[in-house]
Amino acid sequence: MSNKPIILVTNDDGIIAPGIRALVHSMNLLGDVYVVAPNKPQSGIGHAITMNTVLYCDSVKIDNGNQKEWECSGTPVDCVKLAISNILPRKPDICVSGINHGSNSSINIMYSGTVSAVIEANIEGIPAVGFSLLDFDWNADFEPSKKYVCQIVKKILYNPIYKKTISLNVNIPKLKKEQIKGIKICRQAGSKWKESFEKRSNPKGRTYYWLVGDFINLDEKEDTDEWALKNGYISIVPIQFDLTDYTILNFLKSWNFVLFIGYIVYF
Repeated sequence: MSNKPIILVTNDDGIIAPGIRALVHSMNLLGDVYVVAPNKPQSGIGHAITMNTVLYCDSVKIDNGNQKEWECSGTPVDCVKLAISNILPRKPDICVSGINHGSNSSINIMYSGTVSAVIEANIEGIPAVGFSLLDFDWNADFEPSKKYVCQIVKKILYNPIYKKTISLNVNIPKLKKEQIKGIKICRQAGSKWKESFEKRSNPKGRTYYWLVGDFINLDEKEDTDEWALKNGYISIVPIQFDLTDYTILNFLKSWNFVLFIGYIVYF
């Protein structure tokens, strides 16, 4: 067997998306690459898993290269689960997700299939990193990203992992290679989407609803991912699957609950 690291590659834009093809080509420089990715776009799917329908996973050949590839009928999280349990010869040394077409900074990580694949790998004890380019165009230029993608993955592969398995969310600004100022280690900016549903009618007169919205950044501080991206830097945010709010945990422990039949009273 090869002594190269095993690299699992996935995404949420689908296995033929230009972003994942750029990522696969970069990862071929670093290890033995296995691609398990959705057979269709799964953007905004979050951490969904397939439970009520069957899953299909077929071996495919997308382009030239030494990588082994499968397209899956499920979600990005399904792809990671299936790769680990049924496809790869052993647990991968790293899971790499992306390169996503469009931002996954700030609040967007809550909805992102790209980032959810990273979290799922992390749950399984695998170092993982998700990459996103701030360009939604299908023909986006991923060349400026490749250098930094390789640098970051090599840092993870060839440096000791600390107390917890590392899990990173990386966003890359839509800039030419010479315009990127460098890399910033950041925290997730506080933000929200101001959304609404437009009521429309299809050609047969049936009413349907179309989600529209505007991104609202509520956090302009210089240590955030939004600031870094706005100012020409690649942002790296360490993430985790533990959603416990530790800032309020001890406060809640001070609550005194009294249980009565049929309901609870707290003081």
